[in-house]
Amino acid sequence: MLHWSLIVSALGVIVAVLGAYCGWSLFPIMIHKKVEQSVIIADGSEQYKRFVNLPQPLNFKVYIFNVTNPDMIQNGAIPIVEEIGPYVYRQYRQKKVKHFSRDGSKITYVQNVHFDFDEDASAPYTQSDRIVALNMHMNAFLQVFEREITDILQGFANRLNSRLNRTPGVRVLKRLMERIRGKPPFSWVNGILVSLIEDVKSVLQISENDPGLALLLVHLNANLKAVFNDPRSMFVHTSVREYLFDGVRFCINPQGIAKAICNQIKESGSKTIREQSDGSLAFSFFGHKNGSGHEVYEVHTGKGDATKVLEIQKLDDSHNLQVWLNGSTEGETSVCNQINGTDASSYPPFRQRGDSMYIFSADICRSVQLFYQSDIQYQGIPGFRYSIGENFINDIGPEHDNECFCVDKLANVIKRKNGCLYAGALDLTTCLDAPVILTLPHMLGASNEYRKMIRGLKPDAKKHQTFVDVQTLTGTPLQGGKRVQFNMFLKSINRITITENLTTVLMPAIWVEEGIQLNGEMVNFFKKKLINTLKTLDIVHWAGLCGGMGVAILSLLYYTYQRGRPAKAPVKQVG
Repeated sequence: MLHWSLIVSALGVIVAVLGAYCGWSLFPIMIHKKVEQSVIIADGSEQYKRFVNLPQPLNFKVYIFNVTNPDMIQNGAIPIVEEIGPYVYRQYRQKKVKHFSRDGSKITYVQNVHFDFDEDASAPYTQSDRIVALNMHMNAFLQVFEREITDILQGFANRLNSRLNRTPGVRVLKRLMERIRGKPPFSWVNGILVSLIEDVKSVLQISENDPGLALLLVHLNANLKAVFNDPRSMFVHTSVREYLFDGVRFCINPQGIAKAICNQIKESGSKTIREQSDGSLAFSFFGHKNGSGHEVYEVHTGKGDATKVLEIQKLDDSHNLQVWLNGSTEGETSVCNQINGTDASSYPPFRQRGDSMYIFSADICRSVQLFYQSDIQYQGIPGFRYSIGENFINDIGPEHDNECFCVDKLANVIKRKNGCLYAGALDLTTCLDAPVILTLPHMLGASNEYRKMIRGLKPDAKKHQTFVDVQTLTGTPLQGGKRVQFNMFLKSINRITITENLTTVLMPAIWVEEGIQLNGEMVNFFKKKLINTLKTLDIVHWAGLCGGMGVAILSLLYYTYQRGRPAKAPVKQVG
């Protein structure tokens, strides 16, 4: 007959096996399915409600580069800037769903964004603070105008060269120059011929030019005062509220040519410039973002493949952008124009160590790859930290197979011979329809060609690097966000008096941090719904495995002990 200890030991082994099976097979499958069900966006589900209205607002922090020596800059001095801020706003996002796809795997929506100033988080800073900052709208107008004039003149030059090459007399002169170039005593003849041909070009160019073009250049300079409120420098004295949201007004009651210039600015369709009720115009960085959205997004709902949830499928009914340069092959979409990843409000579930993921930012018209950095703990919630790599804005150019970012839309600025900007800077001209340059805050990691021309920058990777901490199972962001800086080149522009003494520099305007820090209410909700459940299952797993093995081992030891004991002698009875 079996000893009772063997039966107990066998039961312990069974419990241990069940504990191992549950912990390493059954529970992970159950959790995986439960997470899949919770992240899929289905009409009427809890996830759908969280998708339409984010459970908590995002943090939107703005830091402004206040210019401390504007008058000296006008005379050629290097700019000195001082960071002020943060000015903290609560960013509320609400999605207006248009429809689901027939199979339920896609959802189309327009996103409305609203900003509320957070006085407590911003203190001691207020929106009434006075600042001296780069006059973005005037500087942008002058540089766009210069670029368009340059394009026009280049077109004239191309046609002129073609005409000269077809002129018999000029061909004879060119052949004569080639024969006598550098041969004494004919060097002086060569100089005369060069001068002669240049004079011919000048005459032909004058005849080729639109007569109104030269007049426009002259009158533009004369009418800057009427258009931009009598500017004394390339900097504007204003309030934080006006610079960021309400708008810095200009084109106030313009007349004549000034009115024509203002109409041209208004018709350009810039998002950052809005017409006021009195007919004037106003520039602000984010006023156009505060209210109803315009971009139409189509994202994956996760149905059929939960790892694709919230990945952007289309923007304005297109799978790709038409912002950056494309490949030479007709119909080929460059890597720069590809739309990858989510909008950074959430991420696909089931993250793995060493993986990477993408976010797409419509504000800078590009997808950004984030790479795994380390394991983290956020208020007791385990997660992974991801951050941007060198391929964001440092490694750009033909040597990195992404020269499609080198739009080369800026004339007479600090850039490489191939038209690409130096490391750490990205030209957003074709994205924003304005000559805005993107860098990391305080030009972190940017080429010394840019940083050496500004005083007051204090780059710090801990403060200025983009990162996000993500819960490993659900892809929920725990903390972190996007950190970028917006700049413009400041430079001398031909025939524009107010710019004539400027030194060419990449001038910082503001930098922003847009992200999230999970609040106490959401942390408790998350722990209750997921973390505590995971801990309970973990306890069951290890209690079953270790407890069962412990009971089995102790029972076997007891059985072995009992087997090894000598048998007791029978007791004799005296009768």
